[in-house]
Amino acid sequence: VLIATVAATIVAVALAILVTRPAGAEFLPLSRSLVNIGQTFPPLAVLALAVPAVGFGEKPTLIALFLYGLLPIFENALTGLTTLPANVVEAARGAGMTGWQRLTKVELPLSAPIILGGIRLSVVISLATATIGSTVAAKTLGEVIIAGLLSNNLAFILQGGLIVAALAVLIYDGLSAIERYTARRMGRGAE
Repeated sequence: VLIATVAATIVAVALAILVTRPAGAEFLPLSRSLVNIGQTFPPLAVLALAVPAVGFGEKPTLIALFLYGLLPIFENALTGLTTLPANVVEAARGAGMTGWQRLTKVELPLSAPIILGGIRLSVVISLATATIGSTVAAKTLGEVIIAGLLSNNLAFILQGGLIVAALAVLIYDGLSAIERYTARRMGRGAE
């Protein structure tokens, strides 16, 4: 989940930066369509399509998690970068900041809470999706659930499901706390 989320974050934020700059604005509709297409395929179908290309194990699971992680991060990064207060961006421009300085010192820090919200959603979606990776021989938390389904053992199914659910709630709450902290910090910084 971590590898796929980091990769999805890098690609999604870079893509959002690209399409919010004047040089890349014409690619916004295409990038939105491609990211949305990745979200329309069921995870099991992505796994089934990836197995012939990359084999069994972790690789097809990482591909599925990457595709599913892109949408929330991309949309939130896009929202964060396009809803910045115009007066703040203009003040940075008026202060003589270059485009790179505005991006790294003003736009990304102010967008961080919204981008973190997308990462939080992506991680929770990926955690739930990762459990089906066990169907293609990946070592995931879904192994217990699959073993329970194969042996008709309700205790295994519940055990695996509860572990995944508890982990999802803990990660969601932890990332929510980081998101709130960042929002407060950026709010104070903007005042």
